[in-house]
Amino acid sequence: MASLSLAPVNIFKAGADEERAETARLSSFIGAIAIGDLVKSTLGPKGMDKILLSTGREGTVTVTNDGATILKAIGIDNPAAKILVDMSKVQDDEVGDGTTSVTVLAAELLREAELLIARKIHPQTIIAGWRDATKAARDALVKSAVDHSENEEQFHKDLMNIAETTLSSKLLTHHKAHFTKLAVDAILRLKGSGNLEAIHVIKKLGGSLIDSYLDEGFLLDKKIGVNQPKRIEKAKILIANTGMDTDKIKIFGSRVRVDSTAKVAEIEQAEKEKMKEKVERILKHGINCFINRQLIYNYPEQMFAAAGVMAIEHADFAGVERLALVTGGEIASTFDHPELVKLGSCKLIEEVMIGEDKLIHFSGVAMGEACTIVLRGATQQIIDEAERSLHDALCVLAQTVKDTRTVYGGGCSEMLMANAVMELAKRTPGKESLAMESFAKALSTLPTIIADNAGYDSADLVSQLRAAHIEGKATCGLDMREGAIGDMASLGVVESFQVKRQVLLSAAEAAEVILRVDDIIKAAPRKRVPDRYPC
Repeated sequence: MASLSLAPVNIFKAGADEERAETARLSSFIGAIAIGDLVKSTLGPKGMDKILLSTGREGTVTVTNDGATILKAIGIDNPAAKILVDMSKVQDDEVGDGTTSVTVLAAELLREAELLIARKIHPQTIIAGWRDATKAARDALVKSAVDHSENEEQFHKDLMNIAETTLSSKLLTHHKAHFTKLAVDAILRLKGSGNLEAIHVIKKLGGSLIDSYLDEGFLLDKKIGVNQPKRIEKAKILIANTGMDTDKIKIFGSRVRVDSTAKVAEIEQAEKEKMKEKVERILKHGINCFINRQLIYNYPEQMFAAAGVMAIEHADFAGVERLALVTGGEIASTFDHPELVKLGSCKLIEEVMIGEDKLIHFSGVAMGEACTIVLRGATQQIIDEAERSLHDALCVLAQTVKDTRTVYGGGCSEMLMANAVMELAKRTPGKESLAMESFAKALSTLPTIIADNAGYDSADLVSQLRAAHIEGKATCGLDMREGAIGDMASLGVVESFQVKRQVLLSAAEAAEVILRVDDIIKAAPRKRVPDRYPC
């Protein structure tokens, strides 16, 4: 009978690594909890900022408290931590805000799960309890949601409150009244379409944040060509992506032998004729403004000037795409059939000054909802953070216009959901009730962190808040101005239902994915093959 070897059999390639059972689970928990601890100090209206310093030649500095921006910028090796980073990106793309809340909630759920596993409760039992808890929490959130879409005045007030609540935890909190009006006006111009492409944000150094404004039109950060009209009324615009630099000799991969400089001049003249023919084809479209994504060289620029056409060169791809959208035109590459090209139009194109820079202003564009927000600020970091804050507010408002339900902020919704889950846990027999209790505890940790970040006594405030909710005061939350319990309805601390719902579901799903892990297998690193043909 063949003897069995008791030596462990390695089935992986040399260099591959495996973590099993408790080691794998512990590694996942530690990575995810570390990510939560990293961003939790930025949560709430009194949250702190982080400085992100890139180690490149430039060494760019970013100052932010936006969870998604922080997590995008840091290099992570832990696989569970990467799951939370990806989840915060999805939250940012999906609803625009709540990126820190979703990361912290997922980390707190895993912190609670770690304690339950230490008590020998199986991960599948915890997951079963969490699923029931998520359903109870979501039902409580739906029940508490308020919808004022029928009352236009009240809905406008809700939008203002949502924008104020979103901006309260951002850099713009000191000017939130100004930026709230700016964001709500921009969103209401979209007439419910939710197409944020129509809102263009331009950043210009100088002045202060309060100098930022909303312009009802489109601003392009480019200059008009030399000797060309600086103002055009009733503009017909051809937007193109074509090479306008063939007035110079460039025959790639070819060698041209000539016996005199006269022959070179002939080639140059042939190139010029080719360019002249192209410009004439463009002018046949009956336009008075030509905007090109690529460069326009001197010779075609002179020809446009002679024809009295405004020519704008090197409008970047995003600028050209947005221009086509707001002016109602299409981007053209060939010009043989003018009847097939859809031209853009607007009432007036003129040069305007912002600070020390000249920009091109398009007013009376075909897409009436188009507008531009001009952000001013003392440093580039301030303007960049202001743009991120405003982007979050615009995304949340766009979501609220689509799904008009709102819920109360300031930890009110979290405590409401935690109490609903606790009630379910009391009625549930078996170990699953322990998982539900842990879920409720993780939810009530969010108001605790908000109070801690503001420097208040979180234990006292959260216990008062819990007692108020049990007494039936369902609109009570944390008033971070006074450091006390307040009525969120009268304080106007309102959040989008869609954001809160997404935070709950995404955090629960991500925590469940990480909790299921019992093995981490790392592939062997690729061996470097020496270069056979060194330079």
